[in-house]
Formats: sequence, C-alpha cells, structure tokens
Amino acid sequence: MVDYRIDDLARAAGTTVRNVRVYQDRELLPPPRKEGRAAIYSDAHLTRLKLIISMLERGYAFAQIKEMIGAWESGRSLGDVLGLEETVADRTWAVESPRAVTLGELRENFGAQVTPGTIKRVIDLGVLERRGRGFVTTSPLLYDAAVEMVALGIPLSDTLTIAEELLQKVDSLGDDLADLVKQHVVTRTSCAEDVTPFLADVIDRMRPLVFNALQAAAIRSAERLIPSVVGERMAEVMSQREAPDGGREKANS
Repeated sequence: MVDYRIDDLARAAGTTVRNVRVYQDRELLPPPRKEGRAAIYSDAHLTRLKLIISMLERGYAFAQIKEMIGAWESGRSLGDVLGLEETVADRTWAVESPRAVTLGELRENFGAQVTPGTIKRVIDLGVLERRGRGFVTTSPLLYDAAVEMVALGIPLSDTLTIAEELLQKVDSLGDDLADLVKQHVVTRTSCAEDVTPFLADVIDRMRPLVFNALQAAAIRSAERLIPSVVGERMAEVMSQREAPDGGREKANS
C-alpha cells in the first residue's frame, strides 16, 4: 500500500491541494491517519478522490455525491462504489466532440457583433471556452445553430438570449426528471443487493427516452410556430400584390 502526503495525493489525482481540503471539509474524503504531525493518505483515499473528481465532472453536486457514496458504503465496499462510477462513466450521454474555434472564425461567422461582451455571454453559456489565444466550442451543434440564425438575419444578442432561456428551461426540466427518477426508480433498490446492473439498465433506457422526448417536443413546437410566422408574411405579400390600389402587380402592368 502506498502512502501519500497531501501534495502527493493531489498530484496523483490530477487536482490541487486546495481541492483536496475542500473535499475533506465537505466530508466527501475520509480524514487521513496521523503519524506525528504528518497527515498520511492511502490508496483508498486516492481511489475515493478520483471518484469524487469524476462525479463532479459529470455534474453531480457535493450533496449528491455525499448521499450517493454514503448510501452505497453503508453496506458495500469502496469497490462497489467504483462499480457504480464505472457504470456512469461507461454510459456517457455526450454526443458531441469539442471543436477548436479561432477569433478569426468568430469574426467571420458573426462579424462586428463579436465583442468582449458577446464572447463573455457565450462562455457563460458553457458553449465556448478559452484555450490559449483561441477558443474551443464544447457544443458544436449549438455553435453552428447560432451561426445559421445570425446568417438568417437574427442578431447575435437575440440568438444568445434564446439560447440562455432554452438551456435554463431544459435544465429545469432535467432537474424535475431527475427527481422523478430518484423518487420512483432509484429508491426501489436496496444496499443489500447488487444494484449496478439495475442502474446501468436505468441509464441505458433513460438516454434515448430523454433525447427522443426533447427532439419530438422541439419538432412539434417548430412545426406549429415557424410555418405560421412564414405563412403570415406570405399572406401579407400576396395581399399587397393583389391590392387594387398601389399593388406591385398593378404597378408593373
């Protein structure tokens, strides 16, 4: 078994000493053993630390991580907790790969609408990250959608407002769905049984369910609203052409 000082532990896990102390303060990481005045950590601490980091990267809050680990460790070993983590990790929901974007590309895509303020808004949305002198879009689909909307003539500021509202509403729905899954699905299991296969099945079934439901709802809304807006404008144009006074058709005859 390897022993670690706190700086060695942080380095081995790819994090900082400050973060290790934060996780200890949050009671996510067990206290080290004391050898004189030195705090000594073990491989079990390193394994737990990697688990915490991985779950944080997947969007779990501190309270959720504490509750989840506590529930499993009340009757299971740390290896069982890692089995759960691997279940989550192996079933990533990501369908996009990050893509590099230069400042020149931003200006080419959005022209003079690219300002420090708009760049900050996109970064705050989580769609863009700074990388050195350039950027990386974490969601090429959302980025490309913004490019198309601006190309259609919609101002970038309005496009970002729509994106902000969209993500807020989807996150709110996601929270509601997570509560339902927790209340009616996950709590059906007990710590006395091997729940990893069951949770793996839940994740596998929820993934297409969420994607398909959101896609169907978005398509339904778009099919209802977009044609009506275009149709209204088409009716206006046709009525102007057919008008007996000053209509384009009459003016050209």
